[in-house]
Amino acid sequence: MGSDNFMESLARGTAAVVSELDGYISVRAENWRLERMPIVDRNILRMAIYEMKYLGTPPAVVIDEALELARRYSDLESVPFVNGVLDAVRKLILPEV
Repeated sequence: MGSDNFMESLARGTAAVVSELDGYISVRAENWRLERMPIVDRNILRMAIYEMKYLGTPPAVVIDEALELARRYSDLESVPFVNGVLDAVRKLILPEV
């Protein structure tokens, strides 16, 4: 699958199940309502959770990529937040990993 095809699949797939993904984020983002999160962080989390759950990409790879996106497109405070939420969601949806 080419890079463009992968990105399109990731974006469309994420959009198709956004409510489910938001549910995972809400459960694991303690003291943070979705509406209060920066939109960039919210979308990084959504795509990363979708990729882990539906595309089978190893969680360590997904989390590393998500942290790189947070470093590049959000602020430094977002990096530990994204890391913590994704690790907690990973344990919820992929407890054996």
